[in-house]
Amino acid sequence: MKDTYISENIKYVGADDKEIRLFESQYVVPNGISYNSYLIKDEKKVLLDTIDKRKTSEWIENLERELSGQALDYLVISHMEPDHAYNIGLLAKKYPKMKLVGNNITFKMLPQFFEIENLEDRKVLVKEGDTLNIGKHTLQFFMAPMVHWPEVMVTYEKAEKILFTADGFGKFGTLDTDEDWACEARRYYFGIVGKYGTQVQALLKKVSTLDINIICPLHGPILRENLSYYINKYDIWSSYKPEDDGIFIACASIHGNTKIVADKLAEILEKKGAKKVSVTDLARDDMAEAVEDAFRYSKLVLAASSYNAGVFTPMEQFLNNLKHRNYQNRTVSIIENGSWAPSAVKTIKETLKDFKDINLIDPVITITSTLKEENISELEKLANNLLKI
Repeated sequence: MKDTYISENIKYVGADDKEIRLFESQYVVPNGISYNSYLIKDEKKVLLDTIDKRKTSEWIENLERELSGQALDYLVISHMEPDHAYNIGLLAKKYPKMKLVGNNITFKMLPQFFEIENLEDRKVLVKEGDTLNIGKHTLQFFMAPMVHWPEVMVTYEKAEKILFTADGFGKFGTLDTDEDWACEARRYYFGIVGKYGTQVQALLKKVSTLDINIICPLHGPILRENLSYYINKYDIWSSYKPEDDGIFIACASIHGNTKIVADKLAEILEKKGAKKVSVTDLARDDMAEAVEDAFRYSKLVLAASSYNAGVFTPMEQFLNNLKHRNYQNRTVSIIENGSWAPSAVKTIKETLKDFKDINLIDPVITITSTLKEENISELEKLANNLLKI
């Protein structure tokens, strides 16, 4: 059973999407996604965000049921991305007296998506710290540029101490999905927001002064207990610190021989007492989950086949994903495989030059086609060096 009750005057009117397979056309979501939208019922009726076109009909039904024939007075636009903003045009036509609340960048972007009649007269332009009183409730707005679009803002409702966080604190999965929050929230964060750690840190600093009882994101469950746990996770993730002491082995193997080497290293590490070792096959496993694990653990082993005088393409894609998300502050080691002209190490090292605070440790290991007895001692040495740090 999904937990959508917020309070007597603040209602959830969003919808679950269980049919979607790829969120943003790239992230596998086996348990779907929720599109969250919230209605505050006071002297004025305020909606915080619309939802994706995929669930428009269900969302409109939810909204009309809660309004019971009354009109909307305000629409707060936290984020202009279509999975939250698709129905702004529809809503503006349905409620012609409704005001649109946004910041300067919101209203620069709005005409790119919609033609709204009398837009200038309907604008409520807000900036950092501005408030909007709607009766017993007062909304206060805080700008969150690049978390993860430039127009993003969060809204704090003062009376009930609720923070509406746009994509912040979001999670893959529908609201009735029974699963641990952290795993899919982490994959969501590093896939979508991970590049903008500095901006997330700035937002956390702003909201740290607020007394918050409930966090309401635009994706995923409403957070109402042990909020320090979620905030701490965001602090770790956005400061690019390792979350867990462990070793993540990312393997890109063409015919399986490099994967045998990766598995052998994992076996050696576990025998030597490593707390946590995880191996991912980049050619077959979910790339977003691999990115998530790279950020989660303190040490990363890159094991790859050579390919076209470079590195096998899944490893190239993986490294590009890390680079685009400002991967940093980690211990890294490299294993390459090549039958006649090993080239993976050179390519990986060249890529790592663009990363910040990477501690590359020895030995760098070269495998010629298949794992041999003489390679075992090298893997033993690498394992020892990984465990010393």
